[in-house]
Amino acid sequence: MSADPDRAPKQQTAKALLGLRDLILTGEIEPGERLSEVALAERLSVSRTPLRAALQRLEQEGLVTLIPSGGYAVRSFSRQEVIDAIELRGVLEGTAARLAAERGVTPARMKAIREVVAQLDEVLATEAHAMDFERYETLNGKFHRLLWDLAGSEVLRREVERMTSLPFASPNAFVNTEADAPAFYRTLVVAQAQHKAIVAAIELREGARAEALAREHARLARQNLDFVLEEQPDLRRKVLALALMAG
Repeated sequence: MSADPDRAPKQQTAKALLGLRDLILTGEIEPGERLSEVALAERLSVSRTPLRAALQRLEQEGLVTLIPSGGYAVRSFSRQEVIDAIELRGVLEGTAARLAAERGVTPARMKAIREVVAQLDEVLATEAHAMDFERYETLNGKFHRLLWDLAGSEVLRREVERMTSLPFASPNAFVNTEADAPAFYRTLVVAQAQHKAIVAAIELREGARAEALAREHARLARQNLDFVLEEQPDLRRKVLALALMAG
């Protein structure tokens, strides 16, 4: 059987995409810095064609921007833009929760999201210092993806996925294994209570309540943002989501 001729280019593009995203989110490439295709291709051990494809994808995600002189630069976000992105995620997730409640959800889908909530309970049952943040992050991401699907709207799901591709708008923006665990543990407990309340509201077909709860849930990220920037700025460098924020 002959090899898939498209496989190698796709693998190279994926490699370039992951490598570029990592360089940007770890702050190795700073906001506003122009991206040299030649230097990056050499650094990531890929050719320039997949590198360009990766740059186009990152532009769609909002991490890089085209510059007038040609090429790309890492995009810089103001604090207000970060806040707006978090707020917009809340609007989109709130709409997904409301539509799910109003339209109804199949028992199988409700069972799936309830199981994730139960698994999150198990993770949070440990003390803060012993908590498995990586598992929490995986399960939390799964909960939100399931929530987006409950509305049964492909249009809505695509839009919330596009918005959450910005790292600071992601549901896991401030869940970081390197961050100070006690500082974030309290908000994770609150978040879990909100997860349960959102699911209950959807089951009870309470659309307005489900929407309000989902929007309030997203605002926990705003609280964490304020905490890092105003109370413990030393944590900022540990939160990858803030690598793109200027000032």
